[in-house]
Amino acid sequence: MEIVDLRSDTVTRPSPAMRAAMARAEVGDDVFDDDPTIHRLQERVAALLGKERALFVPSGTMGNAVAVRSLTQPGDEILLHRDSHLYFYEGGGYAAISGCSVCLLDGERGLLDPSTVRAALRPADDHHPRSSLVVLENTHNRGGGSVWPLALMAAVSEIAAAHGLRAHLDGARLLNACAASGEAPEAYARHADTVSICFSKGLGAPVGSALAGSRETIERAHRWRKMLGGGMRQAGILAAAALYALEHNIERLAEDHAHARLLAEALADMPGAAIDPGSVETNIVYFDVDERAGSAAELCATLEAEGVRMLALAPRRVRAVTHLDVSRAGIGRAIAALDARLGGRAGRRR
Repeated sequence: MEIVDLRSDTVTRPSPAMRAAMARAEVGDDVFDDDPTIHRLQERVAALLGKERALFVPSGTMGNAVAVRSLTQPGDEILLHRDSHLYFYEGGGYAAISGCSVCLLDGERGLLDPSTVRAALRPADDHHPRSSLVVLENTHNRGGGSVWPLALMAAVSEIAAAHGLRAHLDGARLLNACAASGEAPEAYARHADTVSICFSKGLGAPVGSALAGSRETIERAHRWRKMLGGGMRQAGILAAAALYALEHNIERLAEDHAHARLLAEALADMPGAAIDPGSVETNIVYFDVDERAGSAAELCATLEAEGVRMLALAPRRVRAVTHLDVSRAGIGRAIAALDARLGGRAGRRR
């Protein structure tokens, strides 16, 4: 039985054509800065994001970590949404690696209001940590794959810059945001000093992210990457996969978004699920399970037995993420399995 794996878009596997590109990759020693395929990838990413330089890193978490360390000093404070990936899922690296504290901000679906950012800024007083960095996330994972309106990101960035703060954009799924909004990656990236993007999510590469910024900032990030153990050797085989992803898998992100909306609309018609399908902007679907249908964990266990995988994130909350390894037929199987538990012919609303 073929598995329909909707736990995350990180579960994608390299296609035969991507594997072939990896096998053909020209490689060198990246620590000696002589891997030509990594050079090509970094130049491609810098151009895509409108930045001077880019740096290939093993993961999005490392990209965020070296960005924060390059833009702050120990004792500084970072402003970010309380549900941000950097705060929620990266092991407290901002504290352990950069020596920073955080100011957690509220905002609908992971987005920040300019007035909230302004109110959180610390006065120039030695009793307080120095507000030095604002971190934005686009799309916002725990916000349900929400997309930042470009004007809103510009407004938040302008407030930060006016008060001497730098800005980092966690763009792990930035290209999903671009596919949904029609905005160019550079349009978002110009409102941040550094930008990270991930190749191993919706783009389908097996490993890797990149961080882009000014020449000076990326030189600092390169040093921190080395100190954190991210200096790889013949990593051009991984860069080749990322290049293939950028060349072939961006336009098809819209297909994942369509599949997510199809799933959300079906869930909205099931009495045992609660979801606003209008909130599904990209490839991430969050829904709540009615208590009469059991817990989220129980639902996911039932689905697993039927070859459909989703992720229980809270007692009643489930996440499903569409990606290139899940076809429309796979979404149909997932809907049928969900309907058997949460809907049913007798209970379906019409």
